[in-house]
Amino acid sequence: MKPARFSHTAPLPIRERSRAAAGYGAGALFAIVVAAALSGATPAQAQINSDPGMMRGDQPGSGQSMVPQQREKQFPVGSSWAAVSLNNKTYAIDGSRPYFTLDNQFQLRGFGGCNTFSATAYPLRGQGFAVSPFAMTRKSCGAQIDAAERAFMLALRMSQKWDVVKGQLLLQGSAGTLRADRSL
Repeated sequence: MKPARFSHTAPLPIRERSRAAAGYGAGALFAIVVAAALSGATPAQAQINSDPGMMRGDQPGSGQSMVPQQREKQFPVGSSWAAVSLNNKTYAIDGSRPYFTLDNQFQLRGFGGCNTFSATAYPLRGQGFAVSPFAMTRKSCGAQIDAAERAFMLALRMSQKWDVVKGQLLLQGSAGTLRADRSL
């Protein structure tokens, strides 16, 4: 069996193309000038058209983009939050209003309306959010409060995305949208 032969004209992987383009040796400069003369473009236009990075506003050969990069939001760890609403149903501001804190060690602790709970919660890239199963006390506070607590705990556990909008924390997931205000 013959060994496979590799063509010298095979295209370079994208990473290698960008490294090769960053050097702009004499041969590359000559090719840009010739391409400009044949196309009727100026050498600067030919350089921009020949380097995809230049179309984004990169500096030639610097490897750094001039286009501002959007910073990813940071989850507000170390803050306490009091639930405002779940699926647009507001919580009463009384002793059964749920609240929680996510500390710097990603320990989620709080009160669901009747019972206290703890879990591990991880803010993820792309404003993702993951919560482990809960450890919680098991007392009953009446059918209505128990049902509201179960809905809150389910929404918190099933949260997949987070955002802070106008000072409110929004946790969204398959069980709905939970809104919370900062608390002391």
